[in-house]
Amino acid sequence: MIAGLAACTQFPNFTPARQAPAAAPPGAEGQAQASLLLLPLPYERLPGWKADRHSEALPTFLKSCEKIESMPPDIKIGDAEQMGRVKDWLPICQDARRVRAGNDTDARYFFESRFQAYLALNDTERYGLFTGYYEPELRGAWKPDARFRVPVYSLPTDLIGADLGQFDDQWSGEQIAGRLLNGKYVPYHDRGAIEDGALKGRQLEILWVDDPIDAFFLHIQGSGRVILPDGTHVRLGYGGRNGRRYTAVGRELVAAGIMHLDDVTMPAIRQWMAQNPVAGQALMRKNRSFVFFKVLKSDGPIGAQGVVLTPGRSLAVDRAFVPLGAPLWLSTTDPGVRPRRPLRRLVIAQDTGSAIKGPVRGDLFWGYGAAAGDKAGVMKEEGSYYLLLPRALAPKPTG
Repeated sequence: MIAGLAACTQFPNFTPARQAPAAAPPGAEGQAQASLLLLPLPYERLPGWKADRHSEALPTFLKSCEKIESMPPDIKIGDAEQMGRVKDWLPICQDARRVRAGNDTDARYFFESRFQAYLALNDTERYGLFTGYYEPELRGAWKPDARFRVPVYSLPTDLIGADLGQFDDQWSGEQIAGRLLNGKYVPYHDRGAIEDGALKGRQLEILWVDDPIDAFFLHIQGSGRVILPDGTHVRLGYGGRNGRRYTAVGRELVAAGIMHLDDVTMPAIRQWMAQNPVAGQALMRKNRSFVFFKVLKSDGPIGAQGVVLTPGRSLAVDRAFVPLGAPLWLSTTDPGVRPRRPLRRLVIAQDTGSAIKGPVRGDLFWGYGAAAGDKAGVMKEEGSYYLLLPRALAPKPTG
């Protein structure tokens, strides 16, 4: 497949850039290692490029610029040479602020002139899975009662993270979390233990919500708005996790023969859990990962880059391959729409997720509330994306 792609570009003598394979985590020996391949393409080869409202993506990019500009100038943005260092992005961010707000022509020219577009390949495969996420709305209260009895916890002080890259370079970027028990570092309490009261009495409860299924999907989404009895709301953001491996409950339902893979969506899973409360709790506990939260004062959920996410323009990626702050041209299909139609737009890598793994994998943020949940809940689309990286760093074709 790579030969065919290379032959139709305007760089017939260009060798596609390959990012070093991501290091395998401990215990993953023998598993295939994914690698990101970057194939340069002219903008006229990006499907639907001219049809987007590029000016709508510019404020999202400027949010990322604020974080990039706060970093030391010599820090690498990513592993591939084309991703460069912070100092290579600083003039681009400065130029972005000069673009007239709301002017699509100027915004498109800015992205085309400052960035080279690269088709992202998982070794030789251009297509990957694209899902969606959103900020759910829950009902809760500051104090527990007969209705509000499911606690949402803040980060425990005895949860200790470890950067494995400090022990061995081959584990660079890999982290684990655990706790000290009798002088030994052991895994932290899993979901079942926490639900059974492992953290009870430690004053870690932020508030209580009225539905364990809503609370479970709050963990999956990583943030949410809790509507209080007086009509006001509290925004909760990701505060940390217990370090246990994330398990996709939809796959568990498929493995048990309860659902077919094509039928697995968030609404379908929620409905099954509601109709089977005992089995639903057991299913939730198969995902031993547990998320802790904190109260946010921001206007929206905050992604892994530390910026407020923009509905429809922020994408969660695997930062082992894609640098946070990088613009990407997303090409997939609009979820839940029949007949099927393309979903193509400029997005910015601003978040990560425990289930978002691989060079061609993304999770699109749809916003908050029911409408966003309808889109995010059924999004399970094949697609591809194109990384936009500093044009000044683009290798020159030979021959």
